[in-house]
Amino acid sequence: MTEAEVLKALTPVFHDVFDDDSIVLSPEMTANDIDGWDSQAHVMLTVAAEQRFGIKFRTAELESLRNVGQFAQVISKKIESR
Repeated sequence: MTEAEVLKALTPVFHDVFDDDSIVLSPEMTANDIDGWDSQAHVMLTVAAEQRFGIKFRTAELESLRNVGQFAQVISKKIESR
């Protein structure tokens, strides 16, 4: 699954977690760009992404992420390595 495909598949996950269907993801998007993206929402987003893609994140993988594009890259690599 390419990063672009991951971003497309992540969109409904973000819509559900943030209860906002107007969110349009971009690789440069950060937590500062989405109302309500706090630490609790971050955990919910992580769990929802794990469920959606059938993967598990290690804490170290998540600590270095700075934007949605990097999140999509990690997901894409995890899917490829299954």
